[in-house]
Amino acid sequence: MPFALPVTPLFAAPLLASALTAATPAAVPLPSRDFVPFQAPKGSANRVDQAIDVEMGPVQTFDPVARAQVIATELPRQWRGTYQAFGGSAPVPVQLSLASVTAVGAMVDLRGQMTIAGQATPFQGNLNAQSDQLDLIPLAPRLGGGLNPGGTFQGLQGMSLSGWNANRLTDLGGKLALEPVGSGTGAGRRAPAKAVPIRGLW
Repeated sequence: MPFALPVTPLFAAPLLASALTAATPAAVPLPSRDFVPFQAPKGSANRVDQAIDVEMGPVQTFDPVARAQVIATELPRQWRGTYQAFGGSAPVPVQLSLASVTAVGAMVDLRGQMTIAGQATPFQGNLNAQSDQLDLIPLAPRLGGGLNPGGTFQGLQGMSLSGWNANRLTDLGGKLALEPVGSGTGAGRRAPAKAVPIRGLW
């Protein structure tokens, strides 16, 4: 016996949709006269400006390019000092002669000759005019003071102090301390006066 399905008239669909809409009144927004426009709190613009200033920080007025040119002009060409390997070794004399000092942007290109414990070697290096970072690379296949070729002198105090960064992990490295020739208390320079003892008030 065949099963008959009920047939819904076509005009019943709009009635069903209108009935569902009437059953859910929350779906239709109601008009309201209580709308209040947004007002920013007082002083918010100043706080935003202060936050922007803090994030950006102060404007940098230091010119590393100009300082590199000054260094290339005023850097002493003759240096002397000592190199001492870590581990209790005795310090050995070091002499450094700058033959070429050229400013290249914010860097200073250095070329010359270094003598370590009587063994001379040409070198080249860079000096950062902004951070005072120094890199010196001896170029000779044989170096004095027990240094092995392939390492570099690196420091953050310009020419005055740097350390030996060896190419071997078994090499502990060492310290290179230099000063310009003529900056000591040799002939023609007056020795510093003796310190005066401090007297008490009573």
